[in-house]
Amino acid sequence: MAYKIRLEPEASTDIQEAIDWYNKKQSGLGRKFYKSLQKSIDGLTLYPFYQVRYGGNVRCLPVKNFPYMLHFTVDEHQNIVILRAVFHTSKSPESWTKRK
Repeated sequence: MAYKIRLEPEASTDIQEAIDWYNKKQSGLGRKFYKSLQKSIDGLTLYPFYQVRYGGNVRCLPVKNFPYMLHFTVDEHQNIVILRAVFHTSKSPESWTKRK
């Protein structure tokens, strides 16, 4: 059964900031990041059960070819994946725990 994706406002902000940063580094790189990110998100619609982190129900999935991780929760009763953050892997895990 396919899961729907719900983006939290903070995750949307994370995505836009990453795209902007990559575009400043190299023209078109933001688009490549977004395409890779979208593939990861699309994969969550079919199988969202990745590693649980942070002592709760937060799951993480790395974005291929970029140093970012999707942070999300799964509502199995409503078949929804809630994308809560898209964090650079160099950020401290404490950044995530402050957002919850």
